[in-house]
Amino acid sequence: MVLDVHAAADFYSTAQGIVAARLIRERLTTLWPDMSGLAVLGLGYTPPYLRGWRESARLAVALTPAQLGAARWPAGAPNLTCMAEEDALPFAGPVFDRVLLIHGLETAENARRMLREIWRVMKDDARLMVIAPNRRGMWAYFESTPFGHGTPYSPGQVGRMLASSLFRVERRETALFLPPTSVRLVLRGNRLWEKVGHWSMPQFAGVTMTEAVKDAYSVIPTNPTPVRRFVLAEAP
Repeated sequence: MVLDVHAAADFYSTAQGIVAARLIRERLTTLWPDMSGLAVLGLGYTPPYLRGWRESARLAVALTPAQLGAARWPAGAPNLTCMAEEDALPFAGPVFDRVLLIHGLETAENARRMLREIWRVMKDDARLMVIAPNRRGMWAYFESTPFGHGTPYSPGQVGRMLASSLFRVERRETALFLPPTSVRLVLRGNRLWEKVGHWSMPQFAGVTMTEAVKDAYSVIPTNPTPVRRFVLAEAP
């Protein structure tokens, strides 16, 4: 089932969605603590995660793929959003210092073409963060949340897809050990769930987080075609 942007917005307005976004956002900010003066692109459904960077980042753009529909910033915030085909991003050349992909990889119509487009709009020293539903986590099997739509991935699958799209994985993290429930008592214990999950069962996290950079060396031929030289010599 393809994620609908309005369903995602409705989820993130609930207590369950607010807690889930905060847990992922806290883990994300430990990996990317300072966004001052940077140009940031959020691809997929990203307003709940980009909002913390609006003040410090030089530019923060939320782009939703056309098949998801158009998203909006929360009321009262600058409307820096756009909608485009995932494999034809409306930016010329390398523009962004950071790219956050969440609720995008698992619902992509052609994930590799989308990743190559992301590669194109990233600066040479830019970083990409891919957050995807974990194949072994509980959240991937509940369609009542945005994490239960599309194709879930294992960390290894994300890494191989990035490598085939000219990226090099730098770091891996996990988040969202909270069970996918709206029961208030469980939601109140969200920090305990995260602490225990990271320590005892990291492979069962709700989402995988993979940070990658451009692999510039992968676009250079490793075995260039040798240049043939012909020498004319007088026959004996």
